Amino acid sequence: MVQQILDAVLADELDAIGALDVPESYRGVTVHADEVEMFAGMPSSDKDPRKSLHLDEVATPELGPGEALVAVMASAINYNTVWTSIFEPISTFKFLERYGRMSPLSKRHDLPYHVVGSDLSGVVLRTGAGVHSWKPGDEVVAHCLNVELESPDGHNDTMLDSEQRIWGFETNFGGLAEIALVKSNQLMPKPAHLTWEEAASPGLVNSTAYRQLVSRNGADMKQGDVVLIWGASGGLGSYATQYVLNGGAIPVCVVSSPEKAEICHKMGADLVIDRSESTGEGFRFWKDENTQDPKEWQRFGKKIRDLTGGEDPDIVFEHPGKETFGASVYAARRGGTVVTCASTSGYMHQYDNRYLWMNLKRIIGSHFANYRESWEANRLIAKGLIHPTLSKAYPLEETGQAALDVHRNAHQGKVGVLCLAPEEGLGVRDPETRERHIDGINRFRGV
Repeated sequence: MVQQILDAVLADELDAIGALDVPESYRGVTVHADEVEMFAGMPSSDKDPRKSLHLDEVATPELGPGEALVAVMASAINYNTVWTSIFEPISTFKFLERYGRMSPLSKRHDLPYHVVGSDLSGVVLRTGAGVHSWKPGDEVVAHCLNVELESPDGHNDTMLDSEQRIWGFETNFGGLAEIALVKSNQLMPKPAHLTWEEAASPGLVNSTAYRQLVSRNGADMKQGDVVLIWGASGGLGSYATQYVLNGGAIPVCVVSSPEKAEICHKMGADLVIDRSESTGEGFRFWKDENTQDPKEWQRFGKKIRDLTGGEDPDIVFEHPGKETFGASVYAARRGGTVVTCASTSGYMHQYDNRYLWMNLKRIIGSHFANYRESWEANRLIAKGLIHPTLSKAYPLEETGQAALDVHRNAHQGKVGVLCLAPEEGLGVRDPETRERHIDGINRFRGV
């Protein structure tokens, strides 16, 4: 039955999708509850996602009200998939257990396996009761905010809802699979000029960068702002760099190798700091595991001012966490903003509070994006103003290797995964628009 779906998509017979039977099962990338201790006692860097991620045949979940089943053509790797695969900071089965207690319908998610993945591009297969904006055959991408909206807290900003979750990380039936279960208000139109794998890659990171930098819920960036971007060539940082450049602000890109510095220059950034030991500045913000080195903060701040003509960053785009947070708070200008999401190097942040309070700086926590922000971020992709930064796409069977690449920072931009799509390059519906933006697409391909 899955093959019939694929055949219909490849033949552009999307109107026939609704008449096809929904498969009773499909292939999905999973972690197993009985393996959560498999890496116990090992350093994070030694934990190997190839050992914990499995490609299993799983039962298709029951479709509930306000939901959709999507035939997934392509997906992508985010750092939350790495966390899930190495069972850090806690097993994601804790999230599924909690969600399962909320209602009889959410109980579907509490299983001894977790189908992972927080990105997708694909075709709507079925919609549940109460869904009016989408129908079988629609080509879509999905953002990863799963929200119940039964609490008043979420009706101003859904990210403040007490029951908001990240789909495929804190819920089951994610996008690294042949079929995924989403809420209908996660769906957005697939940019017609992109391939399946290109369209799947921006979702989580593009929306996250949009909220952190552009939205009033984040740093509310303006023209002329100096923005320090950590990991500026990576999956998240490469979108941050594009938003800074497109918004008339000035990026200062921090990377960890000459190759990554060259990628930032390729994106159009002039000011780049290579902090690698061998060929770059070699900034070491920690003397040892417990002690930071303020002199390195000072040296780092001077480097930034040397590049900017004496200006400190108005905004620091933070996501590494423990390793860099002290330097970020120090480096921000008086009255500046550190906007932070994630903590890929560690969650326990340390900084010298004198540099925060005496200089009237702000720290803003930012977590993914609401539907409006995600829609706007996807609209910019569709208009060719922001481009996918896909560097490589693996087949579904090699998702473990794809996650290992991200875990060991051996990637550039985003790492994609082909799910139902049999090869790269498929899914372009608007070749004229693609031709208009092909220079940008090619420039950012491989970032």
